[in-house]
Amino acid sequence: MATFVLVPGGWHGGWYFGPLADRLRERGHRAHPVTLTGIGERNHLAGANLDTHVRDVLGLLDSERIEDAVLCGHSYAGMVISGVADRAPGRVRALVYSDAYVPEDGQSCWELTTDGFRQLFLEGARADGHTIAAPPGLDPRTTSHPLASMTQVARLTGAWRTVARKHYVYLSGWPGSPFPEVYRRLRADPGWSTHELPVSHNVMRDAPDALLDILLRAADA
Repeated sequence: MATFVLVPGGWHGGWYFGPLADRLRERGHRAHPVTLTGIGERNHLAGANLDTHVRDVLGLLDSERIEDAVLCGHSYAGMVISGVADRAPGRVRALVYSDAYVPEDGQSCWELTTDGFRQLFLEGARADGHTIAAPPGLDPRTTSHPLASMTQVARLTGAWRTVARKHYVYLSGWPGSPFPEVYRRLRADPGWSTHELPVSHNVMRDAPDALLDILLRAADA
């Protein structure tokens, strides 16, 4: 049995990974889809930043007594799982980045993303200056996302690199992706296993079976 902690990306609550968590449980595993502070059903909680989100997941590891987690982070949540693994590498069995940012110490999501996404963040934050409205066309359950989490830099010692199993899932079927160079770099790194799926950024809509298979392989390798 493995324990999966599933962290969705910007604007999405734990509901995004709910169907995947159900399928993992059907196979006898533990699965915890996470809603980060300031998003989803926790949208009423103001003042969250990247550190808050890292603490959200570390708090889950503590409260559920998880010592051997498979951490999966989608998109923005790559920032989060990097921070979690850096603070508690001995409690992480594997890291799975799903079309996600992979920061170095001192880098922010703002720095790592594209000009198009930076403009989206600024336009989305015009209403109140501290939360980014969900872009049009997303699932109606999406909510605003804390701007500070996108601009705060990651504070990493490098301990996260000691996690032996690191997987990167590149979703190559959408224009304007910030991730092609990340994928090319990690594909050449023997410390990583990489996967390319020719689908949009919405992996749970377009390739849930493939992501499930990658997660199971990451847990069992």
